[in-house]
Amino acid sequence: MAALTLDALTSLAKRRGFVFPGSEIYDGLQATYDYGPLGVELKRNVQARWWGEMVHKRADVEGVDAAILMHPTVWKASGHVDAFNDPLIDDKASKMRYRADQLVEGYIDKLRSKGKDAEADRVEKDFVAALNADDMPKALHDLIMGEQIKGPDSGAFDWTEVRQFNLMFSTHVGPVADASSKVYLRPETAQGIFVNFHTVREATRQAVPFGIAQIGKAFRNEIVARQFIFRMREFEQMEMQYFVKPGEQMEAFEAWREARWNWHLGNGIRAEHLRWHEHEKLAHYADAAQDIQYKFPFGWNEIEGIHSRTDYDLSRHQEYSGKNLQYFDPHTNEKYIPYVVETSVGLDRTVLMLLCEAYDEDTLGGESRSVLRFHPRLAPIKAAVFPLVKKDGMPEIGHKIEQALRDEGLTVFYDEKGSIGKRYRRMDEAGTPVCVTVDSETLENGTVTVRDRDTLRQERIAQDRVGEYVRDAIKMWTRA
Repeated sequence: MAALTLDALTSLAKRRGFVFPGSEIYDGLQATYDYGPLGVELKRNVQARWWGEMVHKRADVEGVDAAILMHPTVWKASGHVDAFNDPLIDDKASKMRYRADQLVEGYIDKLRSKGKDAEADRVEKDFVAALNADDMPKALHDLIMGEQIKGPDSGAFDWTEVRQFNLMFSTHVGPVADASSKVYLRPETAQGIFVNFHTVREATRQAVPFGIAQIGKAFRNEIVARQFIFRMREFEQMEMQYFVKPGEQMEAFEAWREARWNWHLGNGIRAEHLRWHEHEKLAHYADAAQDIQYKFPFGWNEIEGIHSRTDYDLSRHQEYSGKNLQYFDPHTNEKYIPYVVETSVGLDRTVLMLLCEAYDEDTLGGESRSVLRFHPRLAPIKAAVFPLVKKDGMPEIGHKIEQALRDEGLTVFYDEKGSIGKRYRRMDEAGTPVCVTVDSETLENGTVTVRDRDTLRQERIAQDRVGEYVRDAIKMWTRA
């Protein structure tokens, strides 16, 4: 199989109804996408599995759904107003804009790919120093100029200065648009958890350690937004903040690292396509930070971050709100501001990872076949039902099987158009794990043909056992 390209994946995603360009009939809006019928099912299956693992299976994690619009002081306290910036640089030749830090990282990766490890180590050392410099934009610019890093698209060496750009979208509440009415679309979901720390704890009678989970939209005015749904201006996060006693954060950090790694493996992601990336430069509020990265067609990139944030968040909100956010420990009679261990995974990035991981091509009957080998528990359509012909009562039996599967809560697609081979191909591209065919033998003895997407094995079973067969396929699946 040829290496997967983002263009091939994007084409399939649109053709089969996973993801469409946003506002396409108006020539689109950059870095916005709409999820189609299959995409929304895949996305909701991921959400449901995350929520089930994080909240339903644990007694020590509660859920919230905080408002997108929050008091503007929230973002002052969190540091976003003053520090939520990207260092940007423009290529004068191509008029393209890049994040300066990613430009340098790409240059280092290119050196390593050419076997120039010593040179890459030297640049990486200078890069870390630049990120920690008092005037970080100038230090990054000096590094780019000193290494003579060329524009990735133009090949030119003609750069502007590096400048900081705040990524938050702002709007106004009420009829008057002035400074007093200015609010922000949240750039992350975590702050909605922190400001509800006490209200959730008191309502649920939880004791530290415990966590609060949330799935929700976030918005960032990304200037460099590309790579399909990997980086968008409107995206969705699945975050959990776990509150612990100071001094116990590292134990929680390691436990959540293991849990989150295993969750991705449980989604059918191959271990060799995942890796840990430890932050060389920690945020000022963190004492540990590691990312899970996935090997996308465009390189290794972050899927999820596990961060030990100390007591920074609650301390800042206590300072700016004037409200006491200390926790009283009834077992030790201590008062303290809890430390926080965060797990934050991008939902859209997870969907993209699953599409990349599932995509495969093989040859069937002398023809090339595109197939999405999703784990059946995440597949948008769990089963497809086909009457072999549109007569002799086969459609009626097919619809009866279809409805029985729907009544069991399984997503089903019914199709009676085209040759059976073409119908199989369409379902392979949709990632459907099981196809059920009603034929003449069904009329004789009540059995149907079931076909496995991955092994292509076909067998006959009683039509009233189809639901059991599909459920077993979900439970028993292993990647070939």
